[in-house]
Amino acid sequence: MIPLLDFRLQASGKDPQGFAQQMGQACRDEGVFLLSEHGIPRGLLRDVLSAAEAFFALSEAEKAPLDIRHSPINRGWAPSGVELLGGVSGTPLIKESFSLGLDLSESDPRVQAGEPFRGPNLWPEDDMFRDVMRDYYKEMLGLGRALMRGVERDLELPQGFFQPHFTDPMATLRLSYYPVGSRIMAPPSDQPQFDYGGLTLVLTDGSGGVQIRSRTGQWRDVPEIPGALLVLVGDGLMRWTNDQYRSVPHRLLPPTRPRTLAAFYLDPNPDSIIAPLPGTGVAHYPPVQAAEYLKARLDETYLPPDLPFRQTRGLRG
Repeated sequence: MIPLLDFRLQASGKDPQGFAQQMGQACRDEGVFLLSEHGIPRGLLRDVLSAAEAFFALSEAEKAPLDIRHSPINRGWAPSGVELLGGVSGTPLIKESFSLGLDLSESDPRVQAGEPFRGPNLWPEDDMFRDVMRDYYKEMLGLGRALMRGVERDLELPQGFFQPHFTDPMATLRLSYYPVGSRIMAPPSDQPQFDYGGLTLVLTDGSGGVQIRSRTGQWRDVPEIPGALLVLVGDGLMRWTNDQYRSVPHRLLPPTRPRTLAAFYLDPNPDSIIAPLPGTGVAHYPPVQAAEYLKARLDETYLPPDLPFRQTRGLRG
């Protein structure tokens, strides 16, 4: 069973330690849980999916100026058929996506200094789309930070331990659209996907199709619970906890009807050092700078720059 956790236990202050223990147990067991009563307005959740569907319904000519292949910081629209499953000789994926992150102007000192993964988002002309996604990004960043406070409690770390690592994180909101007939990770594939950062928070449209692989090697369907978010542990948090938490293998099944997802990837600040926490025994991983780790992991799965597009990772695909 994939646990369903009630975030009110932490947000209300009623039982934050109890919530942290439940979350920690889920992160140790299978690396995944469902989160209810998270405080994100239901109306905003509906607006995100509706705005995403409206964007993907635009003509290719309208979306072409936002092509992610023109963005050095991985922002914008990925057209259908340009991402590959299985590398250079793989199968083109019949799906689209749109990625956005911390929205910084070209004059921002962090952009001027050339910090990795920093810069402005690419936006369609639809003001509502921009406003909805900005609001959702802000809400999800706040929720992600709050969940990291739960991680602190569970691991008995000093209060605020993770706060300096998520002040201006490399967090990405990625919208994905899969028409019927999409070719994605499906049986009998033996190549499960993993996320790279801390936590991944996924909003689905209720169409199902997300599966996680249990410790026993069985693929399990993630249940659809209205209003709940799916939370997955990423490789970065697994490294940080020195394998106390488990990065969950997952995949998407081919949709029986058009599917829209909105996945929020909570990667830390570019200059954060991800190192096994003290008191967790012999370190299983060397320390690594977050931006370097992210780039290295993306380079493992992205296609060479002279090919049409770079393969994405995990549910980002």
